[in-house]
Amino acid sequence: MPAKTIFLTTPLYYVNASPHIGHSYTEVAADTLARYHRLAGREVFLLTGTDEHGQKIAQAAADAGKPPQAFVDEVVTRFQALWKTLHISHDDFVRTTEPRHVRAVQQILVRLKDDRKLVEAEYQGWYCTPDETFWTEAELSAAGLLGAAPSCPTCQRPLEPAREEGWYLRLRANQDWLNAFIAKTPDFVRPETRYNELRRLLEQPLPEYLCITRPKSRVSWGIQVPFAPDHVVYVWFDALLNYITVPGYVDDSARFARLWPADVHFIGKDILRHHALYWPIMLHELGLPDRDMPKIFAHGWWRIGEQKMSKSLGNIVDPHAIVGGLLNGQPYAADVYRYFLLREIPFGQDGSFSEEAILKRLNNDLANDLGNLVNRTLSMIGRYCAGRIPAMAPVGCAVEDEPLRAAAVRLPDTLAAALADVQFSAALAGIMEVVSLANQYIEAQAPWQLAKQPEMRPRLETVLRVCAEVVRIVALALTPCMPTVAAAIGQQLGGLDRLTLTPAPSWPGLETGQPIATEHPVLFPRAEGIPA
Repeated sequence: MPAKTIFLTTPLYYVNASPHIGHSYTEVAADTLARYHRLAGREVFLLTGTDEHGQKIAQAAADAGKPPQAFVDEVVTRFQALWKTLHISHDDFVRTTEPRHVRAVQQILVRLKDDRKLVEAEYQGWYCTPDETFWTEAELSAAGLLGAAPSCPTCQRPLEPAREEGWYLRLRANQDWLNAFIAKTPDFVRPETRYNELRRLLEQPLPEYLCITRPKSRVSWGIQVPFAPDHVVYVWFDALLNYITVPGYVDDSARFARLWPADVHFIGKDILRHHALYWPIMLHELGLPDRDMPKIFAHGWWRIGEQKMSKSLGNIVDPHAIVGGLLNGQPYAADVYRYFLLREIPFGQDGSFSEEAILKRLNNDLANDLGNLVNRTLSMIGRYCAGRIPAMAPVGCAVEDEPLRAAAVRLPDTLAAALADVQFSAALAGIMEVVSLANQYIEAQAPWQLAKQPEMRPRLETVLRVCAEVVRIVALALTPCMPTVAAAIGQQLGGLDRLTLTPAPSWPGLETGQPIATEHPVLFPRAEGIPA
């Protein structure tokens, strides 16, 4: 039986408006982990897409004076264009309006009904239109939000009363199972803060049922329920199913066995409830065993000041404006943006966004440190070694070379440890520590002084060879996060185009006498006027 493919997913982004920094944060993180596993020689399948049904979409389309399908067709292209700009290497892009998804959702509904997993009843409670989420009075009371005009526990906006007939999935009947599963599976949700949040949610009784349909008289834009033509599928039930419909749950058992379960569902922490409560119960009701439950990583929010950034709050940051505006003139603007997103805060925590913070990372980490290391190394090889990779001294590394060599060849282990815990900032910090060591090494060894002493020629060549090898390994390690920068460094080193983490980087790994590029332009021009 072939080895299981690494299966990574993002949420399906809701297309009632253009993409913002929060969407790109999730997408870049998922893409970076996918690229890392591919670099390590593993089969990877990265799934992303768009969520295109529901009341908010219908309202946004009406406001724009367009039919819902025409509206989502237009907005989806903005997401796809941004993913292309940011070098996202997804393997599939699913839209919930696609026939393949619609058919699969309807088949799953019929299966659940035939297996007596659904109940037809009347719902009474409260509904949050911006979050497309139902809340019972018991849940609002437990959150201290029940009153004459209750607000949503997630987004704090007003709720509206809802009393509707529909089809329901049992929640409370599955609570004991879910509690037991979570207790024995501490890595079901990461980071630990979100796992603990989930445990706290389950300290209160779950609602008895989850309403998974909406009457067309209230919400007309959605997948029609095959056995209730006057109802459409609740948008959260519809969208979550993409994680199994694309891998082939309904119609391709061999593909499903190769892909499922998801190794990481990347989500924002605001949709933890849907993914960590509703989703496993949905899978359990479909008969999937505990061993086939996915893993979830719920990252934090980007804030402006103290306020969460979101479309509905109207305080979003447009990634296109950052890449094409703030970073205009940067040869690798998209990679600078990717680096900032993943380096600035530990993945899982909240962070504050500012343009100044991006430009500081650009100047300090990338221009002063990484770009300086690459440029000075290649410039000195061009100047002192006729533009060819110099030979290593016959005795190999001297004592003063060994700490840098050891740190560089440890980088794959550093990445493996950090990314096993989905900690991108730690992985990048490890890379930049090696970059800093290399710059310190150059200052200490002073190749420009060695070049003045003919008898020190072997030492000069060894120092520059050590630097070139470090640059090679750093480029390799940066490939998942900064793919175009890594490729550019490889080209400047002489056309390296087959970087891999398997096997671990050899030392030395460059070919003696290999010519480097005759031109080595600055990778990261400094942004002026930014305090260090």
